[in-house]
Amino acid sequence: MRTAVTGLAVALPGVDDPRRLLAPAPSGAPAVDPAALIGKKGLRFKDRATRVGLHLACAALTDAGLLDGGELTVPGDRIGVVVSSNLGNADTVCRAVATIAEESTGGLSPMDIPNASSNIIASETAIRYGLRGPNLTVCNGITSGLDAVRWADLLLRSGRAEHLLVIGVEPDNEVTRRLVGGPVADGGAALVLGRHGDGGGTAAPRALLGPSVRAEGLAAAAARLAQAAPGPRLWLTPDPAVVPGGAESRSLADHGESSGALGVLQCATAVGWFAEGRPGPVYALLGGKGPDGAAGLALDAPGHAS
Repeated sequence: MRTAVTGLAVALPGVDDPRRLLAPAPSGAPAVDPAALIGKKGLRFKDRATRVGLHLACAALTDAGLLDGGELTVPGDRIGVVVSSNLGNADTVCRAVATIAEESTGGLSPMDIPNASSNIIASETAIRYGLRGPNLTVCNGITSGLDAVRWADLLLRSGRAEHLLVIGVEPDNEVTRRLVGGPVADGGAALVLGRHGDGGGTAAPRALLGPSVRAEGLAAAAARLAQAAPGPRLWLTPDPAVVPGGAESRSLADHGESSGALGVLQCATAVGWFAEGRPGPVYALLGGKGPDGAAGLALDAPGHAS
């Protein structure tokens, strides 16, 4: 069984199509406005990452044919959610800590407290769209986005769900800028994954997941990935120095620090690559130092032999 990308959404300033991820980031583009897609109702007390996550969920589920006019087209108990976000509610948590230090817990707003949950994006997505399958958040540093895709793949293969919504999202605000030392991408991407040939939606597969690897460092992960799925056409990695043989590579760095959203954005970029009729496989590669500190994933074009 192959796992397929059956739905997709991208939400970055000036970018709402995966093919545009292959081009330089537009300058001066306005921030994503979730209310323009899903309406203002229910967004008032949500943090920025949750609002954009809800936007991405709606767009990706609709693209996969699982959501039509705000109503699910399949049973919600067979749709799970995996979110990747390292910085998502850091502003809420820091604000709460500052309030407690100055005023004690009595100063906390009851409308703000739920946003301090580490699973707030995934849980709010499930509540709003009626998704009653497995629900979790991955907060695992630089590899978090690819780890979220891998966990979603495992949930599908184990039969825990028929569809998995994977969201990678990060907000740009004063707190997140302090944490990473510069601008954050302020958005992300979402994928809907399903079993190949059994997607259950109206959309055709956009890409097929191939082998995934873990290794100590990017170079080791690149070598292991190239061995597992030979013949790459494109490498997606923040460090082109590890790309073997001078193959084409993209980093997505000009969109800003993507942190936990980066791995999901890399998968979306692969879908954009295939949408332009280019061959695969495409390699997504992320990581740092330490045992199992780097992760890699190969993606194949739709119709690739299983």
